[in-house]
Amino acid sequence: MADPTEPDNAREPARRPEATTPVRSGDVGPSGGKKEPGVLGQLFAPVAGFGVTFATMFRKVPTQEYPEVKRPTATRYHGRHQLNRHPDGLEKCVGCELCAWACPADAIYVEGADNTDEARFSPGERYGRVYQINYLRCIFCGLCIEACPTRALTMTNEYELADSERAPLIYEKHQLLAPLRPDMLTPPFPMVEGMEERDYYQGKVTGASQDQREYVEAREADQADKVDAAAAEAEATS
Repeated sequence: MADPTEPDNAREPARRPEATTPVRSGDVGPSGGKKEPGVLGQLFAPVAGFGVTFATMFRKVPTQEYPEVKRPTATRYHGRHQLNRHPDGLEKCVGCELCAWACPADAIYVEGADNTDEARFSPGERYGRVYQINYLRCIFCGLCIEACPTRALTMTNEYELADSERAPLIYEKHQLLAPLRPDMLTPPFPMVEGMEERDYYQGKVTGASQDQREYVEAREADQADKVDAAAAEAEATS
């Protein structure tokens, strides 16, 4: 309990001294006041704030002139997706849709279809008939790569994915498929004779067989004949 005989000012908390700006010895004039800048100081005062700018104007620029100079990406950079192929050209995607289920941004759309003897696009029973990736939604997390059971989907180092419209940023299957190497064939065509689906994923198929090449050549020749026949019929009717 406070002592009633104690004066009021004795019970007040001590006040902190007000902060004062330290005065340098060079800023004090002969009379003790603030020193006025000299003639040179007054002359360069308007541009003194640009000292850092002027100092960096003649330094080497650390940035690169993109897109004229493109910096290489890391080996495991998460860029545009790619649908891979087997050594003979058949697609690895089996249309299971696990990548679409794993995508947290709902950026992947897949429709599977059944392979037939007349039209086989992948080993096994099914293939991805429709495959779309919306790069306006994709966050490049790589969860779709981890979910793929056949290693059909991987990510490349391509990062230039920009456009002024929405439609070109929704990539279709033909844009995502890996390009055919010289020793690959264009599907559809049968599997290598005597091989099963598991043989493909075990690496036993190293390239297209002669039977597959003959099948593709016959198919392309038949398609060419149909085109010629249609053109001749159109010319005759005209």
